Parts: sequence; structure tokens; C-alpha cells
Amino acid sequence: MCTMKRGILTVLLSILAGGLTAYGVVKANEKNLDPARLVGENGTVEYRTVNLAESDYPDFTFAAESAVEAVVYVEVTVQSRAQSLNIDPFFRYFFGDEYGFGQPQSREQKGSGSGVIIRPDGYIVTNNHVVSGATKISVTLNDNQQYDATVVGTDPATDVAIIKVDAQNLPTIPMGDSDQLRLGEWVLAIGSPLGAQLRSTITAGIVSAKGRSMPDGSGEFKIESFIQTDAAVNPGNSGGALVNKKGELVGINTAIVSQTGSYTGYSFAVPVNIVKRVAGDLIDFGSVKRAMLGITMQPIDKKIQEDLKLNSMNGVYIYEVSKGSAAEEAGLKQGDVIIAIDGQMITDGASVQEKVNSYHPGDKAVITYIRDGKENSAEVTFHAAATQTGEVDVDGSVAFYGARLKAMEPDELKAMRLRSGVKIVSVGQGKMAEAGATSGSVILYVNDEPVSKPEDVIAKAKKAQRGIYIEGVDENGKSFYFGFGK
Repeated sequence: MCTMKRGILTVLLSILAGGLTAYGVVKANEKNLDPARLVGENGTVEYRTVNLAESDYPDFTFAAESAVEAVVYVEVTVQSRAQSLNIDPFFRYFFGDEYGFGQPQSREQKGSGSGVIIRPDGYIVTNNHVVSGATKISVTLNDNQQYDATVVGTDPATDVAIIKVDAQNLPTIPMGDSDQLRLGEWVLAIGSPLGAQLRSTITAGIVSAKGRSMPDGSGEFKIESFIQTDAAVNPGNSGGALVNKKGELVGINTAIVSQTGSYTGYSFAVPVNIVKRVAGDLIDFGSVKRAMLGITMQPIDKKIQEDLKLNSMNGVYIYEVSKGSAAEEAGLKQGDVIIAIDGQMITDGASVQEKVNSYHPGDKAVITYIRDGKENSAEVTFHAAATQTGEVDVDGSVAFYGARLKAMEPDELKAMRLRSGVKIVSVGQGKMAEAGATSGSVILYVNDEPVSKPEDVIAKAKKAQRGIYIEGVDENGKSFYFGFGK
């Protein structure tokens, strides 16, 4: 680590295509943020806010010493079923399978990861993939105290899990704000790479990117808005802490992308703003109450920018608005371009996903968007994601195999000349969508029995022995029929 002498003027010179640029001439001993002057080859001047105060040069001792106490080593035991070797059929004939010949054999496997204490009464956040399928979980603190842990809740979509130990007055890490992270900002990764022998290892790096999707495209995680860093992270670091210079938790280290299985220059962490909300839901409810905007979006390309006469390619283009969704209720339409949510700039789909995932169903936010070349804003009240049949949304609609159902109002029934029926408010993703359901249609019968409210649909579907057969009419009064297996 280099140290700077007081009063030295620092000039960074770099050769840009066809010109010389002086970037950042500021005094090192000034305490406040200073504007660094960037002169382009065409004479334009741009200012970037930097801080070259002597007290702000990387010194990680406070962050490391305070945060390491709250990072734990997690060891898990998993029961695996392995098929025994092929046994001679004549041998099996005489001895049979009662001795286990040819049957799957149960054996214990050990795994390990890391975790972060977030509450002094024993709540610890880690990765879902660390504790998934575990029959026993053991936690070792930095002071070598050991505890058995139980799983409170898991969320595979974000790869976040909460476990708990029976203890009090444990050290914790204060939560930071991952939205405020800046590219190039120093961060520390704390965890137990490669097992128990390297417990409480601390590595340093910078924020390489934000809102990053996993480059392998495996689709393992449904929420893809990771913090990318170049802090060294290896197997065993999973579930450990990513902290800033203040010692605040800004992310949970989750994955590396490597052809060898070991660190090769970059790693990924779930932003703490997502972790805070997911952890809170898992502790309070045992599952995540996920907000839903209800749009299909695509990135801004050159053609969209030119067609809509946009000033930049930041934002997302709304390709479709789901009927009955929070976005439709807020007045958003196909062709709108979302550029900000609650004042936070939107650059791509990942930033929309990250921001929406920080809200609960029923929360409100202001969406800033461009329509017909003009900037507009609308307040949206988020719906719940239709993940579990029977779940009630903030607008009173009920989840049913991915769709949202609502009782018909008397005037709606009268207009369609119906005695009763249940309206499909939105289709979403699931068996209803796959079977061909459409938003705005009305369910009249489930397995040949009439229905008048969402609860009727769910009750009759539960009674079904095998398949669910649905009859109804679409918005134009045309009959439809479809079915799907339970």
C-alpha cells in the first residue's frame, strides 16, 4: 500500500485517441469532495466528483476488524442417495434386496460456506445453495464458539437463506446501502474460502460492475442484479460478507464464474438492499412477499432510440403491459420507456428488477417514463407475484396457478349477460398461461361445477383427483375450454 505526502498535487495523464487528457488535479490534504477536471480532445470540459483526501486512502483495518467478528463459518451435512454397484443378478436372486443389494445407499456428505450475523439474537444470512438439503447445520463464530443452527426460510430466486442459532448478544454488521455503491469503490470480501482451515479470510477489491447478470446464462437465479467485484472469492466464501470501507454490509458473496472452479478475477454478490427485504420477509413470514410490476421489457437499442428520438440508450422499452397489473393500473402502456423508479436512474432490465425487488406488495413508487418524446411520471402500487395458489393480492385478486382471479362485479355480469363467473384479471406465468388462459376472460365452470368467486375455483380445483377442466367465455363472449394436470 502506498502512502501520499501532504500537499502533493497529483496529476493522472492518459493518452486518449488523438489527444492528451489531464484527469483530476486536486490537493491530497483537502477534506471535502473536489471536482476533477476532464478535458476532452475537442476542448469540452467535464467534471467528475472524486475524493483524494488523505484520510480516505484505502485503510481497511477498521472495516476488517469490526466486520470479521460477525462473519461465521457454516458446515452442513447432507444425506445423499447413491446407487450401489451393479450386483450379479444370480447373487441378487439368492440373497434378494433385503440386504440392500442393488438399492440406493444413503451416505452423509459434508459441505461448507459462510454466513453473516444480522441480528444479535442469532439470525444469520447465508446462501440458499449453502444450506439447501442440509440435515444438520453447524455454525462456528470467529471466537471459535460453535452452535447448531436451524433453517428459518430460503429464497432460491435470490439464493438467500436465513438460519438461526440459539444465542444472544452476538456481534452484527450494520447494513449499508448497495444503491449508493460506486464503480471503483473499495470493498472487502470476508468468509471461509476452501473450508475451515481458512476461516475468517479477508480479501480486498473494487466494485467492477453493478446490476450484473450471470455471464454463463444458466438461469439458475431468477433475480439477476449482482454486484461484480474483483475481490478474491473461492468456494466456501458463499454466504459471506461484502463490506465497504465503513464496515457496512453491502452484499452477500454468492458466486464465481470460472472454468477451473476457483477464483479467476471476478466474483458476484447479492446487493444488500435485496438481502434486507428478503431476510425481513423470511424472518417475519417464512417466505418472500415479492412485488410485481407486470411488464415485459427489452433494452433500448439503436433502432428504438432513433424511432422514439431518445437522448440516450438508458432505460427500458415496455414491450407489453399485463392486463390487470400494477403497471396497467398506473397508466403505463406499450411503447413507454422507463427511465427512473423513485428517482433512481434505470439503465437496463437488471436495474428495474433490482429496484422492484426492493419493494413489498402494496408499496408505492413513482415511475418516470418517456411517452411521445415527453417525460411523465406515474405512481404505481405494486401487486404480489402470483407464486402460490390462494394468495391474496393487495387489490383483492387471488392467485391461481400463476393467474390472478377476481369476483365479477354486478355491472360486469350484466354487461356480459352472465349470472355468475370469475374474472381472470391477469395470466402471469404458470399452468393457466400454458393452458391458453387469456386476461379479461371469465371462468364459468370448473370440472363441470359453476363458480361465482375465486374461492370456488380453488376449492373445486383442490377436489379434483387428477386434472382441472375449465370452461368460460372471453371478453367477446366466445366460449373457451381448456384443462391441465394438478
